[in-house]
Amino acid sequence: MRMKTLLACTGLLLSQLASASEPLPQRWVSAGGAFTEWVVALGGESKLVGVDSTSQYPRSLQKLPGVGYQRALAAEGILTLKPDILLGSNEMGPPPVIEQLKAAGVRIEMLSATADMPTLQHNLNQLGQLLGKPAEAQHLMDSYSQRLKNQANLVSQAQQHNAAPRALLLLSHSGGNLQVAGKDTLAAWMIQQAGGNSLVEHLGYKPVSNEALLALDPQVIIFAGGRLQGDEARAALLTQNPVLGQTSAGRDGRIVVIDPTLLVGGLGPRVPDALADLTKAFYPDSQVLTAEAKQ
Repeated sequence: MRMKTLLACTGLLLSQLASASEPLPQRWVSAGGAFTEWVVALGGESKLVGVDSTSQYPRSLQKLPGVGYQRALAAEGILTLKPDILLGSNEMGPPPVIEQLKAAGVRIEMLSATADMPTLQHNLNQLGQLLGKPAEAQHLMDSYSQRLKNQANLVSQAQQHNAAPRALLLLSHSGGNLQVAGKDTLAAWMIQQAGGNSLVEHLGYKPVSNEALLALDPQVIIFAGGRLQGDEARAALLTQNPVLGQTSAGRDGRIVVIDPTLLVGGLGPRVPDALADLTKAFYPDSQVLTAEAKQ
């Protein structure tokens, strides 16, 4: 028995040593905004040789070759970049392209885009190992966790004197109809974490009729649009969808515009800032948030 245990431990040690001796990937292609942002946050921007269309931050990434949208990648374009690794989620594809890249010797690293802290911990652990920066990855995770705890405390205090507003997140694809974010989406998680009351019960993103929007009557609309931002995006949304002007959010001017790339790839580095902005929009009269903003 002792001999078997010794052999098992020896085998495990040799396996770990072999893994540690393997060279870290130096040429990265990343498909998924949040994943790409974490690579940058861990000091790996210089290793990126190509990114997908959802990888827009930091702005310096826009100088890199594009490889298309995460779900519609082309093997030829990626292979010309000679990557060691392709990073993305299980939404990355199409599958035949992934298999072609594997056959060409490209390492495929698929991480989960689920919006929860255990998933983020796992993702950062993996990226930390692949970039040779496990300690830095854990530091980022610890800081992120603390920010979300602070966020939850602010929401709890704001809700002591204010009811959670009815909120909807509307996603606009270029040239397509509006879709409403439902359960099991990062958008729904963000609404909850920011202190809002998400109004829909369906899963994922689905188009909703004008009648349904009026019946839901959101008090706050969060719009994840395209290239337009701020007042221009709000004006375009109401012009193209005049029914929204008849909702409480439309009448009261409570339409918040966010960057749609925040919603790709799970919990990314910019999410805590976005949550703080949403909470301010949800509770504009909260004395707790006003005091926090002055600090």
